[in-house]
Order: sequence, then C-alpha cells, then structure tokens
Amino acid sequence: MVSVAFVTLGCPKNEVDTAAMKALVEASRYKLCEDPADADVVVVNTCSFIATATEASIETILDLAEQQGDLPKPVAGHERMLLVTGCLVNRYDTGELGAELPEVNAFIPLAGESDLLRVIEDLTGEPSGSGSSGEKPTSALGQAGLPSAYLMIADGCDRRCSYCTIPSIRGPYRSQTPDELVAEAQRLVDSGVRELVLIAQDTTAYGHDLPAHPNLAALVTRLCEETEVTWLRLMYLQPEGVTDELIAAIAAHPQVVRSLEMPLQHSSARLLRAMQRAGGHAQFSALIARLRECLPGLALRTTLITGFPGESEKDFHDLLDFVQEIRFDYVGVFPFSPEDGTMAAELPGQVDEETRLARAQMLRDAADEIGWEHAAAHVGERVEVLVESFDAEEGIWLARAPFQAPDIDGVVRIDPDQQEASTLQPGAIMKVTIQDALLYDLEGVINDETT
Repeated sequence: MVSVAFVTLGCPKNEVDTAAMKALVEASRYKLCEDPADADVVVVNTCSFIATATEASIETILDLAEQQGDLPKPVAGHERMLLVTGCLVNRYDTGELGAELPEVNAFIPLAGESDLLRVIEDLTGEPSGSGSSGEKPTSALGQAGLPSAYLMIADGCDRRCSYCTIPSIRGPYRSQTPDELVAEAQRLVDSGVRELVLIAQDTTAYGHDLPAHPNLAALVTRLCEETEVTWLRLMYLQPEGVTDELIAAIAAHPQVVRSLEMPLQHSSARLLRAMQRAGGHAQFSALIARLRECLPGLALRTTLITGFPGESEKDFHDLLDFVQEIRFDYVGVFPFSPEDGTMAAELPGQVDEETRLARAQMLRDAADEIGWEHAAAHVGERVEVLVESFDAEEGIWLARAPFQAPDIDGVVRIDPDQQEASTLQPGAIMKVTIQDALLYDLEGVINDETT
C-alpha cells in the first residue's frame, strides 16, 4: 500500500487545497500518513505569493529531498517520491522548475490537483483503486472531525492590485454556488466541525460571477439559518465590500463571531491609488466606526504594507498614526516586496530595502503594543472558547476565543490541574475565566459546563 504525506505552506487557501487532495487519498487504496519520513510519496503544497514565500517553498522542497535521500526504501521496494503543487508551480515554468529542482518527481499545477491519484499511479505503478482521479475533489472529507475548518467560497481574483501575483497564479474569480457551500458546510458540521472559517482571495466579491449574483450577506444568512454551524468566521473582507447589508446580516446572526479580518494595506489614499485599491484614512476610520457601533465587542484584524513605491516619511507616519488611532486587535505587517511581473515592481520612487524593513519593524512594534494591551484587557473576563487540542508535552488544553482566528491570533491555554477538566475534548465549547495574558496568548480556568 502506497502511503502519502502532505506538507502545506502559505495561507488558509492552501490548507483547503490540501484537504481536498487528502480527501482523494482517503477515498483511494492509498494510505494517508502524517509524518513525511513514513511516507512513500510526499506532496508539498507551496506558496509563492512573494519572494520570501518562494524561497521558503524551495528550501522546504530541498530539505525534504535530502531527508528522503537519507531514508531506506519503503517496504514495497519502490523509490520514495516527492511531488510539488500549489502556487510555485503556477507562477513559474515547470520546465525551469524541473531543471532547478531535479529532486522533484512531478509538478502538479493548481488546476490539476484532482489528477493527484493518476500521477501517483504513473510514478509508483500501484493502482489507486479509486474512480476519483480527474474529478473535482471536495474538501469536506479532508477536514472531517476537526473542531475548525476552512470553507473556501471562491478561488481566484479579479482585482488587479499593482503589487499582487495572485490573479496570475490562481486565475479569475470563481465562486462556488450557495447550494454547494451550504451542503459542504453541513457535511463538515455533521463530521464534528464547530467553527467554519469563510475564506477567498476576496471574500466580499462572492457571487458577482454567478448567474443570480448572490452576495456574501445572503450566503452568511443561508449558512446560519440552514446549517447547525456554531461559529461562523469571516476573513479577507475587502473594505469597499463591507456593506450595510453585510453588517446587518452579521448583526442578525449570533453564530457569526464578532471578529473580522479586513486587509487595508495602507492609510494613504495616494498610495492606495498606486496600489490600484480604494479608500484612505478618513474612509477607513468611518467604516470601522460604523462596524464598532453596529457590532459591539468587535475584534479587528488587518494587514498593512510598508515601503510601497513613493511612500514618504509623512505617509509612513500617517500610517503609524492611523494604527494608533484605530487600535486594531491584530495587525499583519509586510515590507513591500517588488515581485517580477507586477506593476508595482516597475513604479518610480522605489524605497530601499533597509528602509522598507525598518518601517515594517517600527509599525509592527507599535501594533503589537496595542494588540498586547487588548489581550491583557481580557484578564478577569468570562469568555466562551472552542477547545482544539491537548498539548501532551506541556499537559495543557489549547482553545480559542471568538476574537482569536485560527493559527494567527494566539490561543487560550487551559491547565486541567487548575480545575476538573475530565469533560474536555476537541470541539467542546465552554466558558472560561481569563486569568493571565502573555503577549497574545491567554490563560483560562474552566467555570461552566461544556456544550
């Protein structure tokens, strides 16, 4: 039996793609395994959004190739295989990749991920015993049984942000139909998922490409009213798509956690126009004020870019002031990366790398200081948490509050010795009292029944 392991790099969209490929493997005669060292076939799902992500992907591929070379052949006797898929394959010519990475047995483009089983069959000579090859995979099986799962409502992007490579990598925007998404959401909930995280390259553009033009507000309403989802989380909301209708849909449904991720990128209207984006300091401030008025207790996450071409000291300090004024709960800060093939890489007024990095660090420090204050303000509060896993090494349970997005916003650590916790299990939702904060992580004590 051929065993297959996956290594996933990059954003949640790649996690969904990996889950779909895992679903294909689970439906076949092949065996899914967690540790690449135990696998006959290792599939690396790469990120190539910016240069540092490309470098990290290549480094991971080379490290895995070296590790595989040091391992004995599998019991079945055939060679160990290394497959590469994801954004790296779509961004660069596969012939050039093959010349640079001869250790890789096959490169699979994003559109060809459903051919994974056929590729493994061709390489190993072992039949998969599945008719799934060539069909569109579903991510539901690959994420089954987890407390939290991503629901990718669309892929691709129709925007043309001047710094971004995503449209050339993932193609035009393609929404799943509301019926498909409601059905997949219910399958995930039936498998034990308590939290669904809605993602896309541009979540608020949902449905504009479908015949009836359903929008995100309508989809949120259907997911809340037609499935038994406990928590629904919205990420990657472009600010101009955050309409009064969407805000009303969120406010009307308690299943939607009061935590939103909204990438703003900068506060300067002039720089945003150069990025081929809309908005600015005044517009964003007004939108956030409206959100906080309509959604009390809202936690906000954003992403910001420093050192974009033409950014002056005045622009940067306006961005610092903006962060101090808005007081986001979480901020991702990225120094501008001039990517080949993007308009921004050719713009005049390029900022030198040292300045880009220094400004990014200064902004990150300011944002973290505010974020840590927000985290510390939860000490003494009773909050609802979703239990995710048990850390056997530390002997603690790891959970998340509604204001903590998966993988990026810290966790709530629960010590079973502090109080009886025999009922704890992944997927349990309970009330805890927050006793301490360490940066973005919190410590809590159980004080209510699980649900």
